[in-house]
Amino acid sequence: MASERPHHPAPGHRLRQARAALLVSFLLQGTTFALLVTRIPGIQRQYGLGDGTLTVFLAAVPILAGVGSISSEQLVKRTSPRAVLRVVQPAVCLTLVGVGLGHRLWVLGLALAAFGLLVGALDASMNMLGVGLQHRYGRSIMIGFHAAFSLGGIIGALLASAGAGGHLSLLTLFGGTVAVLIPAALVAGRWFAGPAELGDAVRQAAEAAARSIPWRPLLPLCAAMAFAYIADSSVSNWSAKYLTETLHSGDRVGALGYAGYMVAMLLGRAFGDRGVQRFGAAPVVRTGAAVAALGFGIAALAPAPWAGVAGFTVLGLGICAIIPQVFAAGGRLFPHDSDAAVARLNLFNYVGFLVGSPLVGAIAGASSFRWALTAPMVMVLVVVPLAGHFAPAAAEPLRLDHAPSPARPAA
Repeated sequence: MASERPHHPAPGHRLRQARAALLVSFLLQGTTFALLVTRIPGIQRQYGLGDGTLTVFLAAVPILAGVGSISSEQLVKRTSPRAVLRVVQPAVCLTLVGVGLGHRLWVLGLALAAFGLLVGALDASMNMLGVGLQHRYGRSIMIGFHAAFSLGGIIGALLASAGAGGHLSLLTLFGGTVAVLIPAALVAGRWFAGPAELGDAVRQAAEAAARSIPWRPLLPLCAAMAFAYIADSSVSNWSAKYLTETLHSGDRVGALGYAGYMVAMLLGRAFGDRGVQRFGAAPVVRTGAAVAALGFGIAALAPAPWAGVAGFTVLGLGICAIIPQVFAAGGRLFPHDSDAAVARLNLFNYVGFLVGSPLVGAIAGASSFRWALTAPMVMVLVVVPLAGHFAPAAAEPLRLDHAPSPARPAA
């Protein structure tokens, strides 16, 4: 049954401007991340990394990102999500140049450590602003932000594929792209949402800063986030390796696995907010998890590189709505402390990466990449029974005190 669509006042010009700026921020982050992960085979060759050492490096990044995400919760309490995002996004872009600079492991280690710490704070602050803007809009807009991330991922993957085809060095590819990304980040940062746009959400967040929100209501959402990112990390970290080593594609086609994944994510997310408004979050998440598992199955059984790309594409269509809906559901649970809820949920982004990347690498090393892809396939299916926790009826605001809820002004 289609859910009723409540009427909400049209957002003001400044609110729309802040939304557009955040869309740009998500797009830039998608581009940066895709450039890094789709050139993993090239990074491995440049630094002479064995598969075991590569797995260790890939595992360290989400650990540090988790530290960055939790630290951002404290930084935001002292400043604002806008202030944190303005600083960390250009800094994340710079770490790409560090990755492309050298040939010694310590250079790569420092660059990836900086990337991990900064990207944790970046992801958390972007989603904090997204949840705050969704509260002000009074309707689902979170999937749209993640659609912009997907579009950036497509751009980054295609740039990486073109760079591999043109035999560009990592420094040339990363440095040239960053020369565009950093100015764009600085310009977008001027228009991020602040107190004028978020209204009483800023004051309520400040009042809630002294309180501690309980973990228990968030745990089903934390689990869904972790399983979704186990799936996501399997594609971002290993799709290029799977296509080049198991299905014997070249580097250029290897980068297209992630590109196909992100194209499907973009298409799904372009209509995802409408789907949630019409059918509800729980059915969208439940269906998406099942489709994602199907995508893993297609990729694992692929007889040729293009069939593998097709499998990762189906996977992207399935996973596209789950992650933004985790943040949205957390925001509904704690509407007056959504920044803290988002920071905690974002931590399980990196739990998923920490588990998913080494798990797939270890299974691939012990048997094959085909068998390795069945592990995240099973895990993403666990999201199906968790989907009920995404329903608004199951996400009524949990009061941390007994005071009446203050009215939220119209945008």
